[in-house]
Amino acid sequence: MKNQAFNPYLPSYEYIPDGEPYVFGDRVYVYGSHDKFNGKFYCENDYVCWSAPVDDLSNWRYEGVIYQKIQDPMGQSDNRLLFAPDVQQGPDGRYYLYYAFDFLGVMAVAVCDSPAGKYEFYGHVQYKDGTLLGAREGEAFQFDPGVLVDDDGRVYLYSGFCPKDFPWDQLGLEDQTIKGGMVIELEADMITVKEEPKYIFPDKTRGLGTDFEGHEFFEASSIRKIADTYYFVYSSFYGHELCYATSKSPVGGFEYGGTIISNGDINLNGRTDEEALNYTGNNHGSIVEINGKWYVFYHRQTNKHQFSRQACAEEIQIEADGSIKQVEMTSCGLNVGPLLGKGEYPAYIACNLMSRSGAVRYEFGYVIDESHPYFTQEGEDREDHPNQYIANITDGAIAGFKYFDFVDVSKISVKVRGTGKGKLLVSTTLGGEEVAELAVSPGQDWGIFTAPLMISGVNALFFTYKGEGSIDLFSFNLE
Repeated sequence: MKNQAFNPYLPSYEYIPDGEPYVFGDRVYVYGSHDKFNGKFYCENDYVCWSAPVDDLSNWRYEGVIYQKIQDPMGQSDNRLLFAPDVQQGPDGRYYLYYAFDFLGVMAVAVCDSPAGKYEFYGHVQYKDGTLLGAREGEAFQFDPGVLVDDDGRVYLYSGFCPKDFPWDQLGLEDQTIKGGMVIELEADMITVKEEPKYIFPDKTRGLGTDFEGHEFFEASSIRKIADTYYFVYSSFYGHELCYATSKSPVGGFEYGGTIISNGDINLNGRTDEEALNYTGNNHGSIVEINGKWYVFYHRQTNKHQFSRQACAEEIQIEADGSIKQVEMTSCGLNVGPLLGKGEYPAYIACNLMSRSGAVRYEFGYVIDESHPYFTQEGEDREDHPNQYIANITDGAIAGFKYFDFVDVSKISVKVRGTGKGKLLVSTTLGGEEVAELAVSPGQDWGIFTAPLMISGVNALFFTYKGEGSIDLFSFNLE
C-alpha cells in the first residue's frame, strides 16, 4: 500500500527551495538550491537530488550530493554559494547542470551521464572567443538559469535579476547592469554562446514595460514547452508568487498569463497582502507533467527568516485554452486528493499559519518578532531524524490544514508542550463554527490532550489557540 503524500513532500529536515522538477525515465527528479536549517544566508549547502517513482509521489529517495561548490574553480572560496540550478538532457544524451554562484554573475555548467549521479565541472558559459557571458561591456547581470533543449535540438538559456535598490555595496560588489529577463541561444555543446542576450521580459524597477499587468519579472527563470507553446515561469516583482507568460516562440513575444501559486495564497479569490494565509517570502519553482497530471513545484518559508525554505507542490490544470488558474497551498499537495480523515498527522504539514494579527513577509535579513508562530525543528542541520513542529503559538494564532476526507471520526487529540494554558478551538473553515474544543495545559514535555469530534466529508481543519502563554504543536490524531 502506498503512503500518503504531504506538503512539504520531502522529509521535514530537508530544505530544498527553487525546485526544478523533471521526469527522466520512470522517475521524477527535483533539482534545487540547498538551504541550511537555521541558515544565515540562502543556499549554504551543496546540491543534492531527490527522486520518486512517477506512480508513487509519496516515496521520495535521497540521491545524495550531486555537486559541490569546490568543484568549480570559482567556488574555492568559503563565501561562495550555489544558487538556484536547472538541468537539461543535452543532444548527446548527457545531463547538464546549470548554476550561478550567488552574486558573482557568472553562469556555470556541470555534466553527468545520469540524472542523479556525480556531476563534474564542465565550464563557464562563454563566447567563442572565451569571454564569459555577462562580462562584455553593457551586458546584464547573469542570475537564475532556466534552460530548454527544444524539439529541434536548439538550446536556450534564460536568465535575469531585476531588484530595486539592491545593496550591492554590502556584498562588496559594484552596481550591476540590470536590463530585465533575457534569453541566450547556446551551441549544441551546451556552453558556448551562439546568439547574444536578447532582453524579452519587462523590468518594472526601471520602468521598462508594463504589459505584465503589474506582475513584471523579478527573478527565478524557468522554461517549459507544452505542445507548441512555451511557458516561462518566473517570480514576479512581488516575490511571493510564481507567474507565467506564454509565447509561440522561445525568443520573444511572451504574454502574461497569470499567477500559478503564491506562498501566502495572496491574489487567490482577491486576497490581499494583508490577508495572507501564510508567512511569505521569495518563491521559485516550475511546472511538470507526471503521469498525465500537471503540478507546480514551489517553496515555503520556515524558521522566522528566508534562509530555511522547503519544497512544496500542488496539482494544477492546463485549461483547453492553455491558461493556468491560480491554486491554493494545501497539506495534501502531491497526494492527488484529500488525506485520510484518520490517523496521526505532523503539525509541520500546515498550509496556513498566522498570528492573531495575521501573517507577515519574511524580509531579506530580517527575523520576525516573538508574536508570531513558526515552523522549526530541534537539533542542527542534518539529513536524518525529522522532528519539525510549529513553535510559539500564542493567543489568537491559527494553524490550518487542507484537506481530509472524514469518515466515522469521533475523537481528536493534539500533542503539545509549552508554558501556555488555554484551549485549541477546531473549525473546518477559517473563523468558522467550532467542531471541537481541546483544553490544553502542557508543560516542558510533550503531552496529549483529547476532545470529541463529529465530522464527515472532505474538510479542512483550523486550530485556533485561545489562552495565555505559548504552546508548540507537534502533531494531531484523528480517531
